[in-house]
Amino acid sequence: MAHLLHLDASARSESFSRELGAAFVEHWKAAHPEGTYTYRDLVAEPVAPIDEARVRLATRSSLNGVRDIAAMDEVVAAAPELAKAWAATRPLIEQLLEADVILIGTPMYNFTVPGSLKTWMDRVTLPWLPLAGKSAVILSARGGAYGPGTPREPFDFQEPFLRAYFSMLGLADVEFVHTELTHAPVMPFLAQFKDDHEASRTAALDAVEALATRVPAQTPTA
Repeated sequence: MAHLLHLDASARSESFSRELGAAFVEHWKAAHPEGTYTYRDLVAEPVAPIDEARVRLATRSSLNGVRDIAAMDEVVAAAPELAKAWAATRPLIEQLLEADVILIGTPMYNFTVPGSLKTWMDRVTLPWLPLAGKSAVILSARGGAYGPGTPREPFDFQEPFLRAYFSMLGLADVEFVHTELTHAPVMPFLAQFKDDHEASRTAALDAVEALATRVPAQTPTA
């Protein structure tokens, strides 16, 4: 049965990225009634930032040719000074590896992802982390407009960064849905773009509904 891991990274409880995520989950559960679901709010339940011991975990894993959690356990057993760092990392990796679909709701902060999401990425990523065969869905909210042909298109470091990250981990199936101009309803200097924002929001919600019904492409049988 399919397993959905859902991460929220917005600092706002009523953010547009959270709205998209909630809509996706609703439609996904309807399309996958036997599926399982795991949720983590990276703001309410933040991940510990990496420290020297966490960096050494990555180094030791490379030096010892680690390829899975069990082998990492053996490395840490021989290096007890890394036990605390591994204890903070292991459950997050287990959670990630159990997922068939990784759903991330994230705003754009300062042209990229918020620190809450980046910290999670830094914590879970080890050289041997295998994500091939999984699907990732990124649902983002942006205060301005960063789509093709817009003046701020060159400032979009959010989508290219996340594409590069998942690609390096072997995950080729990554879908993006963006709600843009989310500042238009509240920022007077963007008031002229309120209709454009609503159009973007409606299109994003429609895209989310369609996407939720087709990922994963094939429900695992084991």
